[in-house]
Amino acid sequence: MSQNTYSHTPSSPASAEPVKRTVLFPLDQAEQDAADAEAATIQLSAKAKPGSVTASVLDAIEQSGMPAPVSRDARVKRPPAPQRRYREQARRLVDTRALDRSAWLAIRQSGIGSSDAAAAVGLNPYKSQLELWMEKTERTDTHREPSAEDSLTSPLHWGQVLEPLVADHYARHTGYRVQRVNAILQHVEHPWMLANLDREVVGNDAVQILECKTAGLFGARLWKEGVPEYVQLQVMHQLAVTGQQAADVAVLLGGHELQIHRIERDEAMIEQLIALERQFWDYVERDTPPPADGSDSADRALRALFPQDDGETIDLSHDVMLSQAFIDLQQVRQTLDDAKKAELRLKHRLQQAMGTATLATFPSGSLSWKQTAPVNRLDTKALQQDHPELCATYLRSHPGSRRFVVRQ
Repeated sequence: MSQNTYSHTPSSPASAEPVKRTVLFPLDQAEQDAADAEAATIQLSAKAKPGSVTASVLDAIEQSGMPAPVSRDARVKRPPAPQRRYREQARRLVDTRALDRSAWLAIRQSGIGSSDAAAAVGLNPYKSQLELWMEKTERTDTHREPSAEDSLTSPLHWGQVLEPLVADHYARHTGYRVQRVNAILQHVEHPWMLANLDREVVGNDAVQILECKTAGLFGARLWKEGVPEYVQLQVMHQLAVTGQQAADVAVLLGGHELQIHRIERDEAMIEQLIALERQFWDYVERDTPPPADGSDSADRALRALFPQDDGETIDLSHDVMLSQAFIDLQQVRQTLDDAKKAELRLKHRLQQAMGTATLATFPSGSLSWKQTAPVNRLDTKALQQDHPELCATYLRSHPGSRRFVVRQ
């Protein structure tokens, strides 16, 4: 995938490159234009009524040598504006300007959006296929409106707030004109492929889509080597749905650095992406969960999918694959236990050598063994003993969780 990158800080914006414009009157056609004007003059004179004001004016123009007015049919017309390509490959499924949040989410559940693409193929570091499948099959509550307090610390919320700012500074820096699409777009051949564009770049042959991103100090580390893979897949999904050739990703890092990355259309990647997304959508249509991938997201999804046990015992000894998986798990657990014991032996050896020292240095690094500041903790046992009625007032019931225990 081709990426071109440049960045700037708001304090020192780079000068924008001029936008190329179509030349309507080429120089090599000057003589032809003069001939057309002369022919138009003769045609107008011939049509004028003898003795009329029009005939008198045209006679005066011809005698003075001034250029004659050009007939409406002979005027050079501006070529029609090229049609937006997404209207050829994608259709506007619904106008988003009149949609509320619940309706918008309901439509998104009917297919794979561009922000779902990486999770659908198992390459999103924050969301697994299993968690996305639960959302698409309505096994999780995605319609819950976040509280005002939650919004204060939500990256998604601040990304939406800062999106117009990022788009505005992108336009200022590049000189390109951008505008909202205000629609959910749908692939004409694969109706389960949907896309919401942050902005479209208007009248530019080099780039047609703008994706706006924000990243805090922690998230900025993912952009050190360029556009993260999950964002590349999001943009490639947009290019697949719209049929466009290139997109710019404008990302605001740490609130003070704007980077702009160019992503070109890759037909081989799009073909593979569509095939993998089709596999995931088959899981949704068949209402069959995809395999868990060992991520934290998959762990959360499994706990949400199976929150309680029913007390039943099942015999899986006849399943060769699962029996081998259990043997492998036992071996991994034993390896981890042995590694933990080895870690403690090495740790204790070094602590014993340090004694009361705060810091120890080595050719490959250093160790610190420092006392933390004292803290005050509530003595809940004493409080319960002295004020049982008061404690009972503040007791809250919390659902239990299932423990996964491995036995020999």
